[in-house]
Amino acid sequence: MSDVAGVPTPDKTDDDFWTALSNLVEPPYREPVQDDAFTMDEHVHEAVRDLAERISTRLLAYRAAGKDPDPVLMAAPDVQLALLRALYEAKQSVDRLAESAATVAGRSGANYAQLGAAWGGIKRQSARLKWPHAVVRKSASESIPLHYAGGTAVVHHDADADAWWYTATAADQQEQESEPVHGSYAEAIAGATEFLLAHTTPGRPSPA
Repeated sequence: MSDVAGVPTPDKTDDDFWTALSNLVEPPYREPVQDDAFTMDEHVHEAVRDLAERISTRLLAYRAAGKDPDPVLMAAPDVQLALLRALYEAKQSVDRLAESAATVAGRSGANYAQLGAAWGGIKRQSARLKWPHAVVRKSASESIPLHYAGGTAVVHHDADADAWWYTATAADQQEQESEPVHGSYAEAIAGATEFLLAHTTPGRPSPA
């Protein structure tokens, strides 16, 4: 509890909300313990098994015959291959989500050393190679693309207004262009991210 005692928790309507949002909290997380790892395994297995049951030829045959597959069928070698295929898809999902998280963190102030530490303790150079566009040097006139939640946003700086704004196209093809009213890059990228999360692919839940 000592790590969270001094962390500010303003509401979004508070004047200092965006300032607090742009200041990186240290430490940014607590290290997961064994129970956390086991819980993650359970959630991943549940999601992967659901996909395996939907793509397994054997289980599809049972359903086509109007039968409910017995759980013991999961032990069949071909069903386990379907499970392995589903695990590969899970890995692909993790890689996509990791790139999104690294990009949002990096564009909002985290450096490659911090990204590497979060990704299992890899070196800064390795994190740079893994996510080469996550951390960028932002000049006042630079437009910076962001890919997140299946959509794309570009954050811009309006020199006349000395404010940030964004254009975004979400996964469901909804578009939004904000006014140049954001006082910082962090505030603009948060607004863009909020929009992209609210407009993911139809029928799919927004990322947590």
